[in-house]
Amino acid sequence: MSRAELEADLRSGLWSQPATLPPRWFYDERGSRLFDEITTLPEYYPTRAEQEILTHRSGEIIALSGARSLHELGAGTATKTRELLDALTAQGRPALYAPLDISKEVLLEAADRLRTDYPALNVEPAVADFHHLPPLSGEPGERLLVFLGGTIGNFEEDERSGFLDMVHAALAPGDHLLLGADLVKDPDRLVAAYDDGAGVTARFNLNLVDVITRTTPVTGLSRDDLVHEAAWDDRASRIEMRLRAVRDITADFTGIGRTWRLAKGEHLRTEISRKFDLGLLRDELTEHGFEPVTSWTDAADDFSLTLARVAGRDDGTP
Repeated sequence: MSRAELEADLRSGLWSQPATLPPRWFYDERGSRLFDEITTLPEYYPTRAEQEILTHRSGEIIALSGARSLHELGAGTATKTRELLDALTAQGRPALYAPLDISKEVLLEAADRLRTDYPALNVEPAVADFHHLPPLSGEPGERLLVFLGGTIGNFEEDERSGFLDMVHAALAPGDHLLLGADLVKDPDRLVAAYDDGAGVTARFNLNLVDVITRTTPVTGLSRDDLVHEAAWDDRASRIEMRLRAVRDITADFTGIGRTWRLAKGEHLRTEISRKFDLGLLRDELTEHGFEPVTSWTDAADDFSLTLARVAGRDDGTP
């Protein structure tokens, strides 16, 4: 992503109350690799829970969706997606995988590995932000759009509504959406998942400061002035990741001609992670033109995958 895009987010976010930036700026090459490290930590259950579902249900997911092409938003290294790709390619028919991610280096490396491991699979990576979907290839009615990792929880309520409308508009009747969502549970477990004992999540959060200082001219902003924290907001049913100031900060953003001040003890919110009630989430999908087919959870009921079909197909398919 460009300096202009970052500066636009800085203008709209740093001077709001509370100060905030969208989490997409986490994911430069280093941030993407740190996140992959986070997914292996003992405290971070979502990846293992989602992997458990995919291991046991990928064949069923591909069969129920009738997918011939798989499109993944925020694909990263596509590690978990291999279960779905195994099921997709097991059909012995031509198949397409179209991963989309903002981290070019990570995406292209993953695409090269997949071409080696799945020689019959057509891999078409696209470097893009999933807030702005490019036209989807593949045959309408045979596409499966995958959004894993619980990333749907990173949106505010109105943003999530707009995202689901955008996804619905990008798909055709008979296409399917596979949506990963983290479920409500003990707040202590939730906080630990976003504030691990090894400090990997802290490094991931603070890497945002490095992305800013590398991308746009700024003086007076240092990662040493901020500390990572994670907090549970029971009212909004979400975790908030923050960078809290340990001293008064005065940062001059010369590229946009503005000075940002953050007093000691105040924070910059860098991510939210909403946790869902599965029944309410299925209702929300219905409100946005999707027909939930089925949902699966892991054995501990920590995480869910929901397969939903785009309504409107008129060929008699149930």
